[in-house]
Amino acid sequence: MIPQKNIRNYTIIGHIDHGKSTLADRILHLAGAVSDRDMREQLLDSMDLERERGITIKATTVSFPYRAKNGETYLLNLVDCPGHVDFTYEVSKSLAAAEGAILIVDAAQGIQAQTLANFYMAMQHDLKMIPVLNKIDLPEADPDHVALEIEEQLELPAEDAIYISAKDGIGIEDVLEALVNRIPPPSGDDEAPLSALIYDVGYDRFTGAAPLFRVFDGVIKAGTKARFMGKAKEFEIETVGIYAPTPTPVDELRAGQVGFFTAQIKDVRQIGLGDTITQSKRPCAAPIPGYRPMKPVVFCGMYPMEESDFAEVRTALEKLSLNDASFDFEEEGSEALGRGYRVGFMGLLHRDIVQERLEREYGLALIATVPSVEYHVHLKTGEMVTIDNPSKFPTSGDIKHVEEPYVMMTVITPETYLGGILELMEIRRGEHKAMEFLGEGRVTLRYDIPLAEIALDFYDQLKARSQGYASLDYDPIGYRKSDLVKLDILVHQNPVDALCFIAHRDHAYRMGRKLVERLKEEIPRTQFPIALQAALGARIIARETIPAFRKDVTAKLYGGDVTRKMKLLKKQKAGKKRMKSIGQVDIPQSAFLSVLERD
Repeated sequence: MIPQKNIRNYTIIGHIDHGKSTLADRILHLAGAVSDRDMREQLLDSMDLERERGITIKATTVSFPYRAKNGETYLLNLVDCPGHVDFTYEVSKSLAAAEGAILIVDAAQGIQAQTLANFYMAMQHDLKMIPVLNKIDLPEADPDHVALEIEEQLELPAEDAIYISAKDGIGIEDVLEALVNRIPPPSGDDEAPLSALIYDVGYDRFTGAAPLFRVFDGVIKAGTKARFMGKAKEFEIETVGIYAPTPTPVDELRAGQVGFFTAQIKDVRQIGLGDTITQSKRPCAAPIPGYRPMKPVVFCGMYPMEESDFAEVRTALEKLSLNDASFDFEEEGSEALGRGYRVGFMGLLHRDIVQERLEREYGLALIATVPSVEYHVHLKTGEMVTIDNPSKFPTSGDIKHVEEPYVMMTVITPETYLGGILELMEIRRGEHKAMEFLGEGRVTLRYDIPLAEIALDFYDQLKARSQGYASLDYDPIGYRKSDLVKLDILVHQNPVDALCFIAHRDHAYRMGRKLVERLKEEIPRTQFPIALQAALGARIIARETIPAFRKDVTAKLYGGDVTRKMKLLKKQKAGKKRMKSIGQVDIPQSAFLSVLERD
């Protein structure tokens, strides 16, 4: 058994695409945790989506032994974590289980926005930091300059930086030696009452939910009668194990170790992330302070294309939530789309990932409505209501004022693209706070900006305007008063609740105009004209008309009195008028998919 002083719990943090997953692969391979036969790229990324997009979505834990140069064997517990801004939730969970972190920085790109965000989050957890400069094999790499940049901005000594190329396997052994020499061992008492923190949860259809936890005190093993302190649920542990990297049963887990257990827990809602596990008969004195909980910030409706699939969508959402507790959902209805669910996400990429997983893994065909955020609507009665669905927005006559969530955004960009990014910030109602020139042609921008303005396509627009070089991070800073209105879309004089959305009054006309123009292209013509309108309350601000098909009812006439022709045309006109008064317009699915893309 490896003693506690030889255990190291660590994670790898950094900006997206700086090489976290590749470094994790190389560490596992060099330490002998993975054989040459089983080695593959993105080893810890188990989902097809992670491999295709080249990003880590779900944090993964793996435990493996390493024989250091000093002759001693160490147990290294690695928690791989994402880099994209939408998955900060997963990063927070990873940091809660570690004593140290490898801060990986691209030797060509230098410090980026998410590098700073994850660094400060790690410092809040008092983690020991190991700066690692990756991609030194690139022609444009300048590791010495980036090391000085880290010293100036993050106050980590430049001489402590390790130069590596995870792709070519250069410097990986130096990283392993730094892990055992620089990161402190975990503290904890094996004889104390059991105290373990749940930081994630997996699910298996045979064994049920499998909480991942870090033991701070005591010992946990099969047969332990334990309970969740927060949920006040008791259970008997059947098996305990570690990921090495596949699930591997062990006899017990002691203070300082990480692993999982099974207890035939079929309902994942019985498990609280951040909750404390302790023994039923000998509980610990107080629960462990959990990591920062995350709250969904972007909401949209998800509806099955076939209403008969409604129950299957619920089942799929419940199963998916077993492995991703960062989204929530509730049932809602729409006159246009039928029954569906209102789902909350950490961001737009998170929404795309969840929708694609539902479609791939569960074979569902879904429609997602316009993403929105949570608004605070203050009514004239003095009441304040929280609205995350535009269709529930009160009428303007009842509203005193509306508050929307703001974030403080940090953008790091080359000076070359500064003009286009400043223009984007102005269009999206950003309030300029600071601009700092970092040298080497790079600039840091800080803006306060409404969350709704970045919830749709801001990330794509930023990358397009900077040719992929700009990076961003943001933190919520609370709610501010804004002049917001509900924009209704009427098709054949009937409001379509699934297409309505909240907009700033200054932008409402432009957005309504574009939306009805796009709808005109998507909705097929019928035997009667169809009016498409955008409205602010009772006021129509934009209109398009889809013309009717004109059937030539006089085609079979051949000569004769003109009154015969007029009679047929009059009859057709009367029929069209009646058809128009009772006609129903079927909006095709392609129309919803098209209009929900913002220019």
